Amino acid sequence: MSNRTLGLDEELHAYVVAHGSRPDPVASDLIDETHAVLPDEAEMQIAPEQAALITMLTKLVDARLAVEVGTFTGFSSLAIARGLAADGRLICFDVSDEYTSIARRYWARAGVADRVELRIGPAAEGLAALPATREIDLAFIDADKRSYPTYWAELVPRMRVGGLILVDNVLREGRVIDPQDDSDRVIIEFNRAVVADPRVEAVLVPIADGVTVARVVA
Repeated sequence: MSNRTLGLDEELHAYVVAHGSRPDPVASDLIDETHAVLPDEAEMQIAPEQAALITMLTKLVDARLAVEVGTFTGFSSLAIARGLAADGRLICFDVSDEYTSIARRYWARAGVADRVELRIGPAAEGLAALPATREIDLAFIDADKRSYPTYWAELVPRMRVGGLILVDNVLREGRVIDPQDDSDRVIIEFNRAVVADPRVEAVLVPIADGVTVARVVA
């Protein structure tokens, strides 16, 4: 037995996916198309077990308003939309019409297109334009890493108490221990700031490339 998180080789990762997070045909096809059409960018897609966790957390907070920063081809937004309350909606921010055109097709195929509003343009500007009221139940950050502090600053005051902010890639493939570029260094400082932020209680979950789950408390 170990008191540390296990490392996952391909066989053990396949076991994890098969026992609690297996993608349905829509999600599987989206994963496959992303790898086929965008092989050099496909690593930006979240992991299947991560998508399952996001859906579960969205359901647990009974999310009626969710925000996503960085949509890519739509796997994470699909996971959020599927977890929303019956009257829920998701606002997605992304800068790419090309990537999100794939997302739109899969939202429609999954029957959640009416829940998703896509806003093309810089996310920082889009977040700043949102109402200043505390209405967001769940937010997912997975875009330009150097802008994470800006996204955080815009989102936290707009979150309801008890809402969740999920932040992807907070381990930078392990480079938070040995930073190689400016994005790595920004994430290191961002992680420190989140831990010190009295408005949230946070846990860094070592799933995929690391996901911070922050619950807004004030």
